[in-house]
Amino acid sequence: MRIVEIVFSPTGGTAKVAHAFAEGWEGEVNTIDLANPEKDFSTCAIDGDDQVLIALPSFGGRVPTIATERLSRIPGNGAACTLICVYGNRAFEDTLAEMEDTARACGFNVVAAVAAIAEHSIFPQFATDRPDAADAAQLRGFARRIAEEATDTPAIPGNRPYKQGGRGGLVPQPTGTCVGCGLCARECPAQAIDTDGFAADPETCIDCMRCLRICPVNAREVNAAAVAAKAEELSPVCAPRKENELFL
Repeated sequence: MRIVEIVFSPTGGTAKVAHAFAEGWEGEVNTIDLANPEKDFSTCAIDGDDQVLIALPSFGGRVPTIATERLSRIPGNGAACTLICVYGNRAFEDTLAEMEDTARACGFNVVAAVAAIAEHSIFPQFATDRPDAADAAQLRGFARRIAEEATDTPAIPGNRPYKQGGRGGLVPQPTGTCVGCGLCARECPAQAIDTDGFAADPETCIDCMRCLRICPVNAREVNAAAVAAKAEELSPVCAPRKENELFL
């Protein structure tokens, strides 16, 4: 059996969850990276007997728009599909419902879903170092259960219409220590960073924080006061440990 991971993971947390989960299945793993802005996703070949895993992050309780747009170009051809929504210990809200609708519209047969925790991409003090070893073991167990028990009518939570989407407004910008290597612009999933001064366009940026995480000289930053205020606001709901959930 061929396993296909369709993943959007700007800072690596969603990919880490997806890889841990896929270890619970047996087969060759092939990855489709939705964060690659140069990929023609309509050419991705999915066979009807593939076992597909779609893993996307929850940004404010919704799927990032560019991830939905890119996923929608991939023909599912009736392949069995498990959805994994990855969130930073706050709430996933309507993310799984949106993923389900998009996947079914592509022709995937959605058989199960998982809501999983990973370290928060903006506030790493929440869910720090997750998924951890206990999470990985549980995710592998979820995968085995899905292989044995999944049907084509999982009870996936979420509202329709979905909640109003929005961005956090925390756009990383270059500092005076930028050395102009251009890595941030090349790796930006939204192509929001210019190649001259390496400033991010606030209208195009999706607040994914990839540029901040990958800068080799730590020369990108967000507004520290805004980050501190938002972290304090989120602490009551994000600080307690939340658990991964399986929906069959």
